[in-house]
Amino acid sequence: MTMKKTPVFEWHSSNSAKIADFGGWQMPIEYPSGVLAEHAAVRNFVGLFDVSHLGKISIKGSGALPFLNTQLTNDLNKLADGFAQYNLICNTDGGAIDDLIAYKNSEADFLLIPNAANCAKVFEVLKHSAVTKSEFSNLEIKNEHETYCVFAVQGPASQKVVESLGPIPKLEFTQFTKFKSSQYGQFGELIICRTGYTGEFGYEILVGWNQGLSLWQFLVEQIKNQGGLVCGLGARDTLRTEMGYPLHGHELSEQISPLSAGLKWAVSLKKSEFLGSNALLRESEQGSYKKLVGLKILDRGIARNQMPVFDEKSNLIGQVTSGTFSPTLKTAIALALIDAKAAIDLEKVMIEVRGKMVGAQIVKLPFVPAKVRSGSN
Repeated sequence: MTMKKTPVFEWHSSNSAKIADFGGWQMPIEYPSGVLAEHAAVRNFVGLFDVSHLGKISIKGSGALPFLNTQLTNDLNKLADGFAQYNLICNTDGGAIDDLIAYKNSEADFLLIPNAANCAKVFEVLKHSAVTKSEFSNLEIKNEHETYCVFAVQGPASQKVVESLGPIPKLEFTQFTKFKSSQYGQFGELIICRTGYTGEFGYEILVGWNQGLSLWQFLVEQIKNQGGLVCGLGARDTLRTEMGYPLHGHELSEQISPLSAGLKWAVSLKKSEFLGSNALLRESEQGSYKKLVGLKILDRGIARNQMPVFDEKSNLIGQVTSGTFSPTLKTAIALALIDAKAAIDLEKVMIEVRGKMVGAQIVKLPFVPAKVRSGSN
């Protein structure tokens, strides 16, 4: 399979980024600055991420809103124009095909941002559903994966970086605006949204594919002015793990439901039937068979994905889904899916790390305080 590249790939390469495969895309893991420094830059100053590998799917036409409400877990009727909403699309068993962000321009115009590896499947599911529902056959559903670049500006100084483009309006959390810089017209129209995946105050910026490199180069200079760093996907992973944010393929999959992953808040079981709703309703009534928990490692060792988790009586109760060293807490942390019944009143667990049993304390998520709503804006 030919690996895909974002318009910023050559910049990453020329700046000595470590490159790896993410969903079929060659993406930067870290730069010579290293994951720890990049992580700290986001928590204390500002970081810039190229996440243009993320998918983009547009749904336009009369009936777009009611159609998507039959497909996605969250209730889009609660979403005002000009706001984005975290969502999931599930299979008939309630497993998560993907998690995504839905941008609502109007009731007849939506843009979805799924994960890179799942974009094609989400697109096919939506196309198939529209064809099988005659009332929605008029909808225009397009896979626009390479229509937009996506850049994330995250951290306490992110507002100053974004305002260097010009006077953007004040944005609430999850609100977005379509903005055209009078000073830097070569960037074209931008979509600037108050969202992110790090737990810090920040923005995600969508720009036309062909204008991506010029905007990236501009933003690189702006973050340097604020003491920030360009960051790879390694720091993005440590940042999201500290927040307990799920990653598809780890905390979510077609075998793991949103309820097990702690995402009940993004599942509207009271609305009309949607993909996987019957299975999710049964799971909700019976109690999730798994529960996502945060683990603070007490002994030496870093827990990794799929390592087994035991209770203190050596009963197997689940497995690690993500694990890393927390640069903020200066200790190893992990996320794990464990038996929901076993989790009741359970304070400590044991993790088998390379043949050695390592103790871990169950802690409330997130590991560090979220600051997504704070900031000078």
